[in-house]
Amino acid sequence: MKTLHCADAGFDCKAVLKANTDEEILAGAAEHALAVHGVSVTAEMAAQIKGLIKEEA
Repeated sequence: MKTLHCADAGFDCKAVLKANTDEEILAGAAEHALAVHGVSVTAEMAAQIKGLIKEEA
């Protein structure tokens, strides 16, 4: 299971996204960023976010 903590991306947010693939995490992160933070994820931001995705047991 892959996870992404929104706070790791620099937001004051406790959301944690979970998915099976990096692509699913990135899609969820883009939706979350726009809906909750009003931020559109650019290709550059997506590359940075990809580096924050962790593999958890």
